[in-house]
Amino acid sequence: MTTAAILTGLAGVMAAAAPIVFATIGETLTERAGVINLSVNGTIVLSAMTSFAVAVTTDSIWLGFLAGMLTGALVALVLAFTSLTLKQSQVAVGYVLALMTLNLAYFLGNPFVGVQGPRVPSLPIPGLSGIPIIGPLFFNQNALVYISFVLIFAAWFWVFRTRPGLMLRGIGERPAAAFVRGANVPLMRYTYTMIGGALVGLAGPTFSLSVKAGWKGTISGLDGFGWIALALVIFGGWNPIRGAVGAYLFGLLQWLGVVLQPSLPNVPSQVLQVAPFPLMILTLLLVNIGNADWVDRTLAGLPPDARRVAAGVLRSMRVSPPAALGTTFEKD
Repeated sequence: MTTAAILTGLAGVMAAAAPIVFATIGETLTERAGVINLSVNGTIVLSAMTSFAVAVTTDSIWLGFLAGMLTGALVALVLAFTSLTLKQSQVAVGYVLALMTLNLAYFLGNPFVGVQGPRVPSLPIPGLSGIPIIGPLFFNQNALVYISFVLIFAAWFWVFRTRPGLMLRGIGERPAAAFVRGANVPLMRYTYTMIGGALVGLAGPTFSLSVKAGWKGTISGLDGFGWIALALVIFGGWNPIRGAVGAYLFGLLQWLGVVLQPSLPNVPSQVLQVAPFPLMILTLLLVNIGNADWVDRTLAGLPPDARRVAAGVLRSMRVSPPAALGTTFEKD
């Protein structure tokens, strides 16, 4: 394989990972606020259908993206109202919404199956797209990919380097303490749930108007990416940058499955197509294995030098969810 082919493939990985980046960061913000939104998978599919339908009907790509974000925000609002106001289980409501939005997308999207629609054009950045190696990867993409790059670092900066971000982490870790310090916990949770939902909704049109342009109903190939995004939130330790790295890793694994197929003719193509999913599960296990009690007992039996190295590796991988994730907040 030539260098140009490799660069083209890796540029495709960056583009294909963009919708997963949007969904992962959106869910990261939501869970940082202490709310679990399990409707991500169905929301992506529904927003993909809605945005494509709007873009075809209005002949406006950007109205399509607006419709996708609005769809995601409205689904998140339903979750917020039922879980934060009506005090119902976030997990149960989110799972029901995931199923409902998925089937709603397939039902309402029937008239648009196979219809030709608009697609986001490529937007090379003059003077930068010609830089060797870096140019084709980062500066010869479309506007959505550039937005995903900016969003990664903007979300990280917001969460970890600003006062509102500190308050966000506070309502997800110790909402009672944040309330005492003046935070309107219910309002903030509503706000971040809807912002996160809008970003998840942005993932849908990034698929149907860019990465997997068009709408093909049940064979659109979008079902499942939302669960990957939820897993990447955990993989990333509720950190936008680490979550985005996981999204690019997943995209790379999918690309390698395509690239390696000619070299492994005896391996069924379905195996390589499915391989990234169990590999992500294995990665999640490795990330969370450091929290198990038996690991500490095993480390205690190792020689001191080996124990220090192993403990350091596990410590760097260990992640913990926001302490108040999935809980309800009651004003005393």
